[in-house]
Amino acid sequence: MDFSFNEEQQMLLDTTRRFIAERYGFEHRAKVLASDDGWSRDVWTQLGELGLLAINIPEEDGGIGAGPLGSLLVGNAIGEGLLLEPFLSSAVVATQAIVQLGSPAQREAWLPGLASGELIAVLAHDEVSAGVDVQAISTQAVAVGDGWEISGRKSIVYHAPASQLMLVSAKVGQGIGLFAIATDAVGVQLLPCTTVDGQRAADVILDKVHVGGDARLGGEASEALQSVLDYGLAALCAEAFGAMDRILAATIAYSRARVQFGAPIGSFQALQHRMAEMLMHLEQARSMSYLAATRCTDPDPQARRAALSAAKALMGQAARYIGQNAVQLHGGMGMTDELDVSHYFKRLLAFELRCGSTDSHLEQYRRHLRAA
Repeated sequence: MDFSFNEEQQMLLDTTRRFIAERYGFEHRAKVLASDDGWSRDVWTQLGELGLLAINIPEEDGGIGAGPLGSLLVGNAIGEGLLLEPFLSSAVVATQAIVQLGSPAQREAWLPGLASGELIAVLAHDEVSAGVDVQAISTQAVAVGDGWEISGRKSIVYHAPASQLMLVSAKVGQGIGLFAIATDAVGVQLLPCTTVDGQRAADVILDKVHVGGDARLGGEASEALQSVLDYGLAALCAEAFGAMDRILAATIAYSRARVQFGAPIGSFQALQHRMAEMLMHLEQARSMSYLAATRCTDPDPQARRAALSAAKALMGQAARYIGQNAVQLHGGMGMTDELDVSHYFKRLLAFELRCGSTDSHLEQYRRHLRAA
């Protein structure tokens, strides 16, 4: 297969990389990380001005319509720069949920704000006991008059504290519904937390939250919600590859500069073998990120889930191997916040657990092979 990018795709990647290099250096990121919000509104607005927040919005809705390959390219650059802004949460996952499930009125109301960055939306779906099974959630939505009453608890909703709108999945009888709820609505409580890589998230408690009948996106949402989660997982894999690429490059550069016993440590055969293994994992991760991007819109849900689970499992293993060995080859410095290697390592640790752990996706892929 030909995985070379066309002129427009390469321009999208170069634009994102140039913006991050000029506006999001390591020192600037450290200031953003230490801020009260943990992300930069100015950077978010600039991403909107560049059109990067509209890449997953169809052209007929005023977006760019770059699709999963656009998310792959921008995600690579975001992973390289370790951005803290809610690109994946809002510009990919929540946007895709509205595109797939929203009515014309809902799309018209929310997509322009998402494209400009004025509106930040997040998908509140994960629950402690649900794992990767869309149907296993326990949050309930009950019809009350002409609206809905929603109760439950969502776990580790990335960037929920920064959002104005949450798209909450809930059981409706034997099916699944998706509901738009204002983050500051009565009955909504956020329990903020910080993830291992410094991103802001929250557990969301919903205590008899009442919404109107027009708050529901579409009807039965199980299949569409799984499609949205797969789309987001592909973008997450792209970000992880960008981080892996950078941490390996930093390790190779350090091995050439660090001198021990009168020679650069990169000249020692044992360490050369270690870095060669890291490169093999990186190239495998590159292939898996491409697989995820090309298969995340597969109309066959079983084949799509199998491909995405395989990609996440293999990339999770690669992230752990590359990250751990990068820190080890840097020695004690690799664990300090003053060196960017530790921040890439933390991002890779978070990747391994986000959107389903490596083990859970391995188990899901095993079940697919047994059923085949």
